[in-house]
Amino acid sequence: MAQITLTGATDVQTEAAKLNAKLRAQSTRAVLRALGWSTLTFVLTIVAVLVIWVGLLWALQLSPLIAKGPVDVWNYLFTVPAAEANRAMLMGNLAVTLGDAAIGFVAGLVVALVAAIAFELNKGIEHALMPVAMLLRSVPLIAMAPVIILIFGRDFWTVAVIGGIVVLFPALVNISFGLKSAPPMMNDLVDVYGGGSFTKLRKVAFPSSLPAFFAAVRISVPGAITGALLAEWLAVGGGIGGSIGGFIPQAQFAALWASVVAVTAASLVLYNLIQIVEDVVLARMAMHPQKGI
Repeated sequence: MAQITLTGATDVQTEAAKLNAKLRAQSTRAVLRALGWSTLTFVLTIVAVLVIWVGLLWALQLSPLIAKGPVDVWNYLFTVPAAEANRAMLMGNLAVTLGDAAIGFVAGLVVALVAAIAFELNKGIEHALMPVAMLLRSVPLIAMAPVIILIFGRDFWTVAVIGGIVVLFPALVNISFGLKSAPPMMNDLVDVYGGGSFTKLRKVAFPSSLPAFFAAVRISVPGAITGALLAEWLAVGGGIGGSIGGFIPQAQFAALWASVVAVTAASLVLYNLIQIVEDVVLARMAMHPQKGI
């Protein structure tokens, strides 16, 4: 009898090991498939941008003196005698802009996450503040910029506020939606075992909100760069946003186009890197990215 029991237990362990191995293999295949599709999407996006760029220049028949194509930008950065100086100038400006974008990105995303958690824990706070947030979102940022500059000056805090405002509202809506997307049965299960609001938030809402959180991060990256460009242009100067205004009066159109290309490329690369991380993480967790973003 003991021998039969031992043999049965061994068979169960063997089947469990096979099942675990099968699940790991499926997870690995899902991760590789997600990584492959994300990389392919990134490459196709770059190709599409180049095709649209060249196609618009050809269709609009703009003057070559003003409108620069990919070859002109390449020559400005790599073949003309001053190419090394041009690259150094461009990379320096891009580094400043990305640093400013990082400030706005972190500020906006942290505030959005804290506010979404507060909304989830207390519906009264949500009912009181969400309409105010949506009302502020409807005010053009460029109209609020003089007031922001007057209050915070022309330094770090203005960059954080302007960039944070651009990031805040889309991220807040996405994260709030994600925290509410947990299946009601899961929350009921936590209630049955005596868990409170924080337990529901930690055990149910956070894991369920991952697709929405990644979507918020993904759309916040270009938003943060836009906010940084706006802050540099209107307030603090420096970076690509501050330098572009000087290129036009000086007829430095190649530098202007190269700067636009650099900031666009940085935005596309960062967006798609987050997309790849999102696809890999969600594939490992057998979850699907949030659609419509």
